[in-house]
Amino acid sequence: MASRTAVAVDVAPTPWSGRDDGPGAEHLRWHHVVTVDPSAAAPGDAAFVGFRSDEGVRRNKGRQGAADGPRALRAALASMALPSRQSALDAGDVEVADDDLEAGHRRLGDAVSALLDQGLRVTVLGGGHEVAYGSYLGIAGSGLLRDGARLGVLNLDAHFDLRDAPRPSSGTPFLQMARDEEAAGRRFNYWVLGISQPSNTETLFRTADRLGVRYLTDTECGALDRDRVDAFVEEFLASCDVVHLTIDLDVLPAGAAPGVSAPAAYGVPIEIVEHVCTKVASSGKPLLVDVAELNPGLDVDHRTARAAARLVHRLLVTSAAPAAH
Repeated sequence: MASRTAVAVDVAPTPWSGRDDGPGAEHLRWHHVVTVDPSAAAPGDAAFVGFRSDEGVRRNKGRQGAADGPRALRAALASMALPSRQSALDAGDVEVADDDLEAGHRRLGDAVSALLDQGLRVTVLGGGHEVAYGSYLGIAGSGLLRDGARLGVLNLDAHFDLRDAPRPSSGTPFLQMARDEEAAGRRFNYWVLGISQPSNTETLFRTADRLGVRYLTDTECGALDRDRVDAFVEEFLASCDVVHLTIDLDVLPAGAAPGVSAPAAYGVPIEIVEHVCTKVASSGKPLLVDVAELNPGLDVDHRTARAAARLVHRLLVTSAAPAAH
C-alpha cells in the first residue's frame, strides 16, 4: 500500500464547514469527518477530488458553468447528517487552465490513481462530463486492474457520450475509453442507464451497437420498472470485478436537476437513480465514482446540488467499511 502523502492537485483543499448541532456522534455531519490532512487518511476512508472544468462542455457547445460544481457539491454535502461515523479526505481540485483539457485529464488521472492505490474510496466531483475520462485514466493507471481484473463502466446519463470528434469534449469520454480499452487488450464493458432517444442521434445508437454497449432508455426506468432496472444492474455487476460509476446529473428530470447543461424533459426518477447507487455500492466491488454537470449558475434553490449530494451521500454511507482507526 502506498504511503499516505498529498496527491498533486492545482487547488489545495480547504476545511469544510456547515451546520453544527453540538458535540457527539449523534450530531455527526459530513463536515465533522472530512480532513484536509492526507496523513490522517487510512485505507477504507472516503476521498474527494474535484475537477474544475468547463472546457469539455465549451467544446461540445453546451452551457458552461460546471467548473463551479465541485464547490457547490461540497457545500451541499457538508451539512448532511451521518448515520454513523466514518472518515474522509478532501484532496483538493484539479483545474483545467488555458483550454488544455488533455493535460487536465492526465493530472486528474494521476491524482485518482494515487488515491485508489492508498486504498481510499474515491469520489470525483465534476466538472462537465469530460471528467469521466480523467477518472477512467485514474482507475486504468491504478493497481485495481492488475491480474486481469475486469472493469465495468456504468453511466447514469441521458446521453451515450460516444461522439467521434477531432478533440476530446464532454461528448466523447466513452469513445476515448473504448479506444484505450482496445489498445490495452481489454473488452470495453460499458453500460448506460437513462438514455433519452431524442437526445441521441442514430449515429450514436449505431456506435453504441458496434461497441456492444448495453443500455436502458429513460422510458424503461420509471417507478414501475424497478424489476427491469434491478436485472440490468445485477447483470452489469456480474460482468465486472471493478466498477467505474459515472453520474451525469442530466439523467434526472429537469424538476430535480435544473442546474445542468442539458436539462431532461423526461429523465429517470431520483428514487430509481438512488436505488441503483445503493445496489452498486452494496456490491462490495472496488468502486470509483464521479459526478458530472452540476452547474450552480443554472441551478434553482440548490436543487441540483442537493440531489447530487444525496446520491454521493448514499453511495458513501452504503459502501462504508468498518472504521480502521
